[in-house]
Parts: sequence; structure tokens; C-alpha cells
Amino acid sequence: MLATDAAWLKRFPELEILIDSDTLQARVRELGEQITRDYGAHPPLLVGVLKGSLVFLADLMRAIPLPVSYDFVAISSYGAETQTTGQVRLIKDLDSPIHGRHVLVVEDIYDTGLTLSYLLGLLRQREPASLRVCTLLAKPARRQVALEIAYCGFEIPDKFVVGYGLDYAERYRNLPFIAVLQGQP
Repeated sequence: MLATDAAWLKRFPELEILIDSDTLQARVRELGEQITRDYGAHPPLLVGVLKGSLVFLADLMRAIPLPVSYDFVAISSYGAETQTTGQVRLIKDLDSPIHGRHVLVVEDIYDTGLTLSYLLGLLRQREPASLRVCTLLAKPARRQVALEIAYCGFEIPDKFVVGYGLDYAERYRNLPFIAVLQGQP
């Protein structure tokens, strides 16, 4: 654990680090290298799923030395809860057309798959040249919908996690690591 990670924990004793900031940044660089090799001459449009993917997307795009562009969608299935409601709704749509473009959806966490499945269905209707997914975290124990994930940072246990963009009631997004929030399902 880095000294800076330890300093954060002093302020947030309810947290337990699951993935420290060094490990996280190293994996993001590896993902960037893999994406760069795979896309080569066809730089993708990175589609970040707000709000949780923002930090990951920012670091990931800096790890891809290609002329990528990005856009955002906002989809909700959680509200202020720690468990998905099962109701998926589009809050913010893309600003850019994706017809004929190579699209890489950048997601913070793939757990049940309900939200991601909804989003991929919506994007496929717009006929992109290709459509892939890059997720920072995957939680296989909660899977309800199996999806093909091209790039995955880490598989994690069925714990409620925060940090590096992920939140609980809009808190903890600014942590430089992924942590388990003690006392949550």
C-alpha cells in the first residue's frame, strides 16, 4: 500500500483497500497498450458511462497513444441504492453519431449486466463499425446477463466497492484506489 493510500484511509476508516493505486494505474496502462495494439489504424470513440467511468476513462485515454475521441452516456439502474433496481433508464445520450465508427464502451463495473446489456442494444441499433466493452471491474458473482467483454481490468468478489469514480451516495469517487465500504451489502 502506498503512503498516499494510507493517508486516505486515516480520513476514511470505514474503507478497506481492495486494489491499491499503484496496481490500479499499472493495469490501466496495460489496458491502454492492449487497446492501442488492437485498434491500431482505427482509433475508437471511447464512450464513457457516467458518472462512475469518468476517472477510469480519463486515465485510460491518456494510456492510448492514438487520436481517440470520447463521448458520454448516463444510464441509471441504482439511484441512491447499493443494489440495482433492475429498472434501466437513459439519462444522457451521446452527442456524437456513431454510425460506421469503432466504438469502445468504457464502464466502471460489470456486475449484473443489465445496464450494460441495455446500453449495447441501444448502441448496436446505430450501426457502429465495431462495438466492444472495456470495464475496470467485473463482479462475476452478481451476473444476470452474460456479455462479451473485450477488456477487463480486474475481477472482484461480491463486495460493495467505491473509489476511482465509483460512489456510495455520491461520496468516495475521488479516492485513488478501489475500496470495500464496510457495513454495506
